[in-house]
Order: sequence, then C-alpha cells, then structure tokens
Amino acid sequence: MKAYSYDLRQRVLRAVDQGQPRTEIVVMFAISLATLKRYLKRQREMGDVRAKPIPGRPARKGAALLAGLQPQLDVYPDATLEEHCQIWKTTQGVQVSTASMSRAIRRLNWTRKKKTLRASEQKSQCYPSGFALAKGEWAKRSSLRGLRIGPSLRSIWNRFLLSDKRQGLC
Repeated sequence: MKAYSYDLRQRVLRAVDQGQPRTEIVVMFAISLATLKRYLKRQREMGDVRAKPIPGRPARKGAALLAGLQPQLDVYPDATLEEHCQIWKTTQGVQVSTASMSRAIRRLNWTRKKKTLRASEQKSQCYPSGFALAKGEWAKRSSLRGLRIGPSLRSIWNRFLLSDKRQGLC
C-alpha cells in the first residue's frame, strides 16, 4: 500500500489545529483513527509528517541494466533470455540472472517478435508439415481418431517426438 500524500497529511493536521473532533476528521479524510494518532505523534516528535523512505538497499544492477539494455535488444532482437544474459556479461562484465533480465525487458515494454523465417526453420524435421500433421498421423495410427488430445497425452507425444529426434530416427 502506498503512503498517503504529504498534502493530505498536512490537511489532516490543519483540521486538528482548527479544533475539529477527531471522529469527524477520520470520516472526512477517510483515514483510520490510528493513522491520525500516528500523524500527531510524528508531528510532535519529528516536527514534520513526511512519509518515511522505503526501506531496503538500492538496486545495484537495475539502473545500469535499464540504461544499457535497449541498444542490446535492438542489435539482438531474436536472442533468448539466456543469450541476452551472456551478451550482457561479455559486454558489461556483470553477470545478470534470467529473472533480472526478464524484469528489465518488461520494464522497457519490449516485446520479442518472432520472425517468420526463424519460426519456419524450427518446424519439425521428422514430419514435413510440422507438429499438427505429426499429431494427426499419430492419432490415426493409435486408433484415437475423433478424440481430442489433452495436455497429458500432448506431453507423452512431445516425449515420443523428442526421443525419436535423440535417437536419430528422423
């Protein structure tokens, strides 16, 4: 939850100084009585009711990553997260996790668009017309014609296809 604005805090204290009852102030500004008491205590002790700074150490890699990542994304648009991490390590000398890289890319509002040529190169080499035909052929051979293949059968099929590729049958 975000802290209330400094302006609201000052208006609450101004209302207390004007002598309005605390219950009316709580209802008027839609704050709790505990918040009002906390503001009064902070005013007494510190002399000001500004919000406390957010605790925690500042990010070491985040600012540099956000500043230098956009040119890298422009040069290597098709690279995976792992590849971007390796490129960053070789160019900047700082190792970054895939999670940090993913967050930084998301903050830059950059989306990875696959090129049609790259997508077509990744089609299955085993079956000329790709995964859909291969799945259909498998269903025909397994006498599962007319049944829908759910997630569990799909994972079995993926393992079957990968084992064929590993064994060099394709």
